[in-house]
Amino acid sequence: MAQDWKKRTQLVHHGVRRSQYGEVSEAIYLTQGFVYETAEDAEARFIEAGEDEFIYARYGNPTVRMFEDRIAALEGVQDGFATASGMAAVNGALMSVLKAGDHVVSSRALFGSCLYILEEVLVRFGVQVTFVDGTNLDEWAAAIRPDTTAVFLESISNPTLEIIDLAAVCELAHAVSALVIVDNAFATPIYSYAHQCGADLIVYSTTKHVDGQGRCLGGVILGSKDLIRGKVEPFLKHTGGAMSPFNAWVMLKSMETLDLRVRAQTDTAVAMTTALESHPKLNHVLYPHAKSHPQYDLGISLMERGGTVLAIDIKGTKENAFRFLNALEIFTISNNFADAKSIVTHPATTTHQRLPDDQKQILGITPGLVRISLGLEDSHDLIKDVLQALDKI
Repeated sequence: MAQDWKKRTQLVHHGVRRSQYGEVSEAIYLTQGFVYETAEDAEARFIEAGEDEFIYARYGNPTVRMFEDRIAALEGVQDGFATASGMAAVNGALMSVLKAGDHVVSSRALFGSCLYILEEVLVRFGVQVTFVDGTNLDEWAAAIRPDTTAVFLESISNPTLEIIDLAAVCELAHAVSALVIVDNAFATPIYSYAHQCGADLIVYSTTKHVDGQGRCLGGVILGSKDLIRGKVEPFLKHTGGAMSPFNAWVMLKSMETLDLRVRAQTDTAVAMTTALESHPKLNHVLYPHAKSHPQYDLGISLMERGGTVLAIDIKGTKENAFRFLNALEIFTISNNFADAKSIVTHPATTTHQRLPDDQKQILGITPGLVRISLGLEDSHDLIKDVLQALDKI
């Protein structure tokens, strides 16, 4: 039975819809529209489309549906809706369940674009937003009110890798019937624990680990069929944030190697963390499964493994961080992560540049902080590259 398959089997086979030609590789249905035999058929489909009946690519597409089915099965949830990008997924998840006057509680440590949606977009449309230290359950308990509609958080924050006690936050939120919306990118679809902890909507930028090879934008919102088809789909199909069939096909093919890639990248992240933890030019190394991590015990209890990303805090000024970045020979300087190529980012001047200095300080985004995403290159080469670049400071 398909529901009993292990992750790697699901990642290769789940959700396949073969055409009359019996193709081995999933087909790309590169079409925006669909035809009907009769006017009566068209009318019936617009009243209620069946499981494998489609109307328009903005509403759904066979290739996109294969991808949605496969990643929903991997996450262990009932359904999913694929989006044009990770931020389309974040925005869609929030906007589809909120209205003017609603109250949201969010962790403060977020990716810059997530902060923009909460601080600028939602507030502009009359949603009240309260920010808390995501690692402090007392702050969550104090901020969540009887009329709170939703809570939002990154299970592991970008870029400082704070770990939130997701099960405890879900319990607090559900006690007042608030929905829990989780950006789960750093946890990865392979090591995800969001559904088991009780999250209602789980969001991924599939640009990251799922494609993981620097080609396509994509995102997905995962959850119960009632939420996905009752709230998320109506909002997204009318506002246009759907994934393209071609990108869905790329994601499907990438999923076949997702488990292999993420585990190999994690091995390298662990080796890199071990090599750098006592380096004299670093204030600290942040990695969820490193014993030096402030929430190590929580990370070990939640995550099978620590993921593919770590952060280092280089001693001194921004110039020292830049000198390090510019001395790297294998690593690519880019603002993406979870790619087959190893990538470094200086958050204070890129992804979180717009934040005031006092907020950066609160979040731990120092002038020396560098986020390191480990790719598929040889781990020895990558460690050697980082060590020689640190020598240049």
